[in-house]
Amino acid sequence: MDIKDIQNLIKFVSKAEVSEVKYKTKDFEITIKTPLAASEVNYMQQPQMFHAAPQMAPVAAPVAATAAPAAAESSSDDSKFVTIKSPMIGTFYRKPAPDKDVFVSVGDEVSVGKVVCVIEAMKLFNQIESEISGKIVKILVDDATPVEYDQPLFLVDPS
Repeated sequence: MDIKDIQNLIKFVSKAEVSEVKYKTKDFEITIKTPLAASEVNYMQQPQMFHAAPQMAPVAAPVAATAAPAAAESSSDDSKFVTIKSPMIGTFYRKPAPDKDVFVSVGDEVSVGKVVCVIEAMKLFNQIESEISGKIVKILVDDATPVEYDQPLFLVDPS
């Protein structure tokens, strides 16, 4: 079971409003308990199981077709940037802990695999890595705010 399957299972369980779900194969076992139960998620992994981080293709920022001329000009400027989007539903955090520094700020250089933020979903903190190299141009989400699946988080200038 890869990370995408786990994320989809978590989304399904949260929408289904059940208190607990167990999924077990010969190599992997997962138990998800929702706030209806004890607000707990347990993962037990059998030895020699390796999971790759979710891979997302870079996508250009959308351009609004009905925007005012000034906004359209700004959007066309954004079209040269690549958007890092949220791979899941959860709460967006710019820092690994409240007393730590932010992962990235506007103007910072990022490379493929560099952690840019954390998204907390059901008491699990998932590190979100950059899929591209470049310079952070804009942070589109405030710290400690809820985010949706595929919501733009950062604009990156790949040049």
